[in-house]
Amino acid sequence: MSDFEIEWTELGVTRQFINAIKDMGFAAPTEIQSRAIPLVNGGQNLIGIAQTGTGKTAAYLLPILGKLKFNRPESPRALVLLPTKELVKQVADVCRQASIYSDIRVAELYGGVGPKSQIETLKSGVDVIISTPGRFEELYFTGNIPTKQLKILVVDEADRLMDMHFRPQLRKILEWLPSKRQNMLFSATFSTRIEQLAEDFMEFPVKVEVTPQATPAALVQQVAYRVPNFKTKLNLLELLLKDATMNRIIIFARTKETVTNLSKYLERIEAGQIRSIHSNKGQNARHNAIAAFSEGEIRLLISTDVTARGIDVKQVSHVINFDVPVIYDDYVHRIGRTGRANSTGIAISFITPADEYHITKIEKLIREKIERKTLPKEVQIESTPYHESQAIAREIDRQKRQDDPTYQGAFHERKK
Repeated sequence: MSDFEIEWTELGVTRQFINAIKDMGFAAPTEIQSRAIPLVNGGQNLIGIAQTGTGKTAAYLLPILGKLKFNRPESPRALVLLPTKELVKQVADVCRQASIYSDIRVAELYGGVGPKSQIETLKSGVDVIISTPGRFEELYFTGNIPTKQLKILVVDEADRLMDMHFRPQLRKILEWLPSKRQNMLFSATFSTRIEQLAEDFMEFPVKVEVTPQATPAALVQQVAYRVPNFKTKLNLLELLLKDATMNRIIIFARTKETVTNLSKYLERIEAGQIRSIHSNKGQNARHNAIAAFSEGEIRLLISTDVTARGIDVKQVSHVINFDVPVIYDDYVHRIGRTGRANSTGIAISFITPADEYHITKIEKLIREKIERKTLPKEVQIESTPYHESQAIAREIDRQKRQDDPTYQGAFHERKK
C-alpha cells in the first residue's frame, strides 16, 4: 500500500473513495481534512473554520459518502446547503467525482431555472441533496422533498449565507428536518453572527479552526500599487497584461458598470479572450463564463464579488483587485481564487488615495502588511479629472468622519 493510501486509510476513508480521490489528483490530506474527517466519522457535530482552497469540501463529503456507502431506495439521507448556484454545482461535481466507484446518487437544486428536471431527479431517487435554501424551500412546499431520512446536514459557506440574509430560510428548513441528525457548519470566518447561527441547530459542536480567522492563503504573494486615478489604473492594467506569465487572470471590480467598461476596454486593446460576470448576467451566462475560464478557453474573467466564493478553478495565476473591496472579508475570498491546491499565485491591488483607508483596514484584518510596489516607469500617470478628485476628497472626508464623528471636513471648512 502506498503512503498516499495509508494516510487516507488512517483517516477512515475506504478503498472505493481513495481510488476516486486518486483519480481526482488529490495529494496527501490537508489540515482541515486530517482534523475533520475522523470527527465526522465519529458522529460529532462539527464547526469547521477554513479558508477557501484548503480542501474543506472533501473534508465533509468524504466521510459523508463513507457513512452512506451505497444508494438506498428510501428518501435522501444527507443535505448540503450553499448560498449560490455556482457553489452548488461546484460541490455537486466534487461529490459525483468522489462517489464514482459507488452507486450513490446526487441531486443539485438551485433557482434561476425551471424546477421540472430537478423534480424528476428527486423522484428517481437520491442519496445526497446539494441545494440553495430558496430552491429547497420551494420544492419542499410542493411535496417533492421527503425529509424523514435526512440524518446529516451541512451548512457550508455560512458567512456568505448570512451576508445574503438566508438565516430566516435556514431556520424554517431546520424545523422540517428530523431532530436526530449530525450537523456540520463550515465558514471562512467565525463572527458573532455565525456563532448565533450555529446555536440555532447545533448541540455541543467540536470546533476545528485550521488557520487564524481571515488569513489569506499562504501561497499567495500580495502586492499593491498606488495609483492616482481611474485612467492610470487602466494604463497600469494594460502594461501588466503584456506579461505572458499572466495566463489565467481574474479581475475584480466593485460595480457591474466598471466590469462592463473594463471588458469593453480590454477587448479594444486585444488583451486576450475575455468573459465578464455580475448580478445582471443570467445564470446560464455566468455558468458558461466560469466553465470557459475553467477549461482555459479564456484568459481573463472580470467579475464583481458575485464570484469571490463561487468559483473553484485550478491554476489561476493572478487575481487583480482593480477596485479595493469595501467589505474587507471579500479581499480574503478574492485572493483565495489563486494559490489553490498547493499552487502559488499572485494577488495585485490598485490603491487610489481613497482606498488607503480600506487597505489599512484589510491589513489589520489579515494581520500582515501588503507589499507596496513602485509604479513601473512605462506607466503613463494621467492627471485626475476634477469630478474624480472631488469624489476622492469626499470619500476621504467620509472616512475621517467615520473614525472621528467630531471631524468637520475639508468641504465644511470651505463652505464656512
